[in-house]
Amino acid sequence: MLDVSDLHVFYGEIHALKGISLSVGTGEIVALLGPNGAGKTTTVKTISGLIAPRSGRIDLEGGALAGVPAHEIVYRGVAHAPEGRRIFNRLSVVENLEMGAYTRHDGRITADIERVFTLFPRLRERHTQVAGTLSGGEQQMLAIGRALMANPRLLLLDEPSMGLAPVVVEQIFDTIREVNRQGTTILLVEQNAAMALEIAHRGYVLETGTVVLTGTATDLAANTDVRRAYLGE
Repeated sequence: MLDVSDLHVFYGEIHALKGISLSVGTGEIVALLGPNGAGKTTTVKTISGLIAPRSGRIDLEGGALAGVPAHEIVYRGVAHAPEGRRIFNRLSVVENLEMGAYTRHDGRITADIERVFTLFPRLRERHTQVAGTLSGGEQQMLAIGRALMANPRLLLLDEPSMGLAPVVVEQIFDTIREVNRQGTTILLVEQNAAMALEIAHRGYVLETGTVVLTGTATDLAANTDVRRAYLGE
């Protein structure tokens, strides 16, 4: 579904991504792992059109994405739940979900709001509440739900567990697995490598803007270097 080839991204003179190549097949969950500053967030921002690459290719189902405006990439079937959630704090839960569907003109928006409420029952309980007053976990649920309202074929999730209590992290990851089971392909950026590798099919490890390791989730979880660096062993 997604093919990224020899991607180079700069921040001014800083060479942030140094020839990254990766792929995500239809129906997969692919984890993007690595320490702070490795280039994980830059990678998903570039895929979603928020950052323009200096060179390289990004192809979605055979169509080029590099250089395409971010809003057009949403129309093409890619949604991004960003690091830090970035919800609309002054809007209600339902209004945030409706904003996620801004590209759509079909008759299934109400049904998809119901789908989000089924995935995240807490949001149903809070549906009229102002989003900025939600807990951190509820805001993360809303960020994912808002992205799902674009009805994406490919969902980019950037650090969905950041700052959340372990019990909430479990709920979030259970829901990510269910979203994938329902047919959405997922590229998951996550510092919680143990949780990410539990639900992913494959993974890539980034360090200082390069891919240093790739493999199945099972192989990465068993890798000595990964276990020592990311799994606390």
